[in-house]
Amino acid sequence: MSDSIPVLLSGFADEAANEKLAVQQYSAFAALGLRYYSIRFVDAGEGIKNVMALSDAEINHLVKMQSDYGLKVSSIGSPIGKVKLLDVDDGTANKFIPFDKYLAEDVQIACDRAEAFGAKLIRGFAFYHPKGTAPEDHVDQVADQLGQIAEACDKRGLTFGLEVEANLVGQTGTLLQTIAAKVNHPAMLTIFDAANIVTQGFSADETYAQYLAMKDSMGWMHVKDYHDPSPSGRIEHVDEASLDNFVPADRGDSGHEAIFRDLKDFLPELHQRAVKRGADGVFLDLEPHVKGGGQFGGFSGPDGFGVALRGLCRVLDYVDIPYDLRGFADIKG
Repeated sequence: MSDSIPVLLSGFADEAANEKLAVQQYSAFAALGLRYYSIRFVDAGEGIKNVMALSDAEINHLVKMQSDYGLKVSSIGSPIGKVKLLDVDDGTANKFIPFDKYLAEDVQIACDRAEAFGAKLIRGFAFYHPKGTAPEDHVDQVADQLGQIAEACDKRGLTFGLEVEANLVGQTGTLLQTIAAKVNHPAMLTIFDAANIVTQGFSADETYAQYLAMKDSMGWMHVKDYHDPSPSGRIEHVDEASLDNFVPADRGDSGHEAIFRDLKDFLPELHQRAVKRGADGVFLDLEPHVKGGGQFGGFSGPDGFGVALRGLCRVLDYVDIPYDLRGFADIKG
């Protein structure tokens, strides 16, 4: 095995639970040998809620419960930034919230959740520009708003991670890097997700180029892949509800092998960047969607999540990147 710095395996635990019950999520992750999870949707006894909507009682219950299962939160899977940039009727169902209100309320709630769960990282997005307009035309406004979000997170010792995703201003690696350079704040890093590039019609080589474009600002990675049986070229607006060809990292169109080969040499620098912001290391956060995905989440089931984890481990083994899963010594205490 390589002597390079290991990656830390994590995942969106709600994807592994048929009813999103906390006990299902934690049991599945503990059984798979994972030590970290990202919290997004969960039923802590009062119905399924996004992490942003949890009550104090639910939070306290989950914090104790995750400890009982030997788990730590890697990131808060918040929807921050998945709202309209402008109050324009563009035919989408996306919400608009005045930014001052959003910054004072939603962003602070996300920070509250990170502190409550002992996480240093908050996942977020780069706002929806009006459908039919060019994302490049909105970079300045997005950078201004994200800079304020980064500053709010930094005041509380937290880091905001900007995920690349279709239909947002930060829909490509090059756009996300442009935004990050304009923001130029240590509390904002970017999150690469290969499948979120491929679903827009990019080839494996183009996806690799988008990964390279993000390296200067990258903080961690989401891992899922996609196989389009009938590729049709670049897609300007992705119908997220129709995406149903997500696959594990060892069998999609993204070219994870090439990406991880480069990541292996990049890990020392990326590790330093992550720990400087208080994270335990470089997270590879599984978000497999192998049984379906959409605008605000996806589903894999306990079986599908296991398949996705083993697929990721096969690629990591092949390129000789070390990782850690629980072993016999862990269960013996």
